[in-house]
Amino acid sequence: MKVALYSRVSTSEQSLEMQKRALIEKAEQNGWEYDYFEEKVTTRKTRPVKNELYQKLLKKEYDSILVWKLDRWGRSVQELTREIRTLFERGISFISLRDNIDLSTASGRFQFNVFCALAEFEREMISERTKEGLMHAKNVGKRGKDKKRRKKSGYYIRWSSE
Repeated sequence: MKVALYSRVSTSEQSLEMQKRALIEKAEQNGWEYDYFEEKVTTRKTRPVKNELYQKLLKKEYDSILVWKLDRWGRSVQELTREIRTLFERGISFISLRDNIDLSTASGRFQFNVFCALAEFEREMISERTKEGLMHAKNVGKRGKDKKRRKKSGYYIRWSSE
């Protein structure tokens, strides 16, 4: 079986080493042939390594994808369910090491659906509580702080140094 290993960190202060070591160890324990893909510091919309890997998976260059945790692959429940469902329909299995989910099995798919439902429920509860809190504050006459506009110069400096 040929497996793609994918790891990602969100900030420059984080390290990929722990994820990398665990993913490679799992692949070697199972005797899988693998390629390792890593994504450093990304934003919500820019994950070029993931996008490239996803296209390779759609072309069936790999039999499976192994990630450290579900949130390393997708940043939202919608993204996860859409992409994992597409991979599943094409015969590509999805394995999340830390979440202990193997979507090539019926129980793994069931667990994934339960986790997604819980995550969506949690997100909606947070949204409701936030809206209720803002409404309460408005009703008692409280106002939030005026938000200052962020300077864009920091972005230009960072981009020019890369």
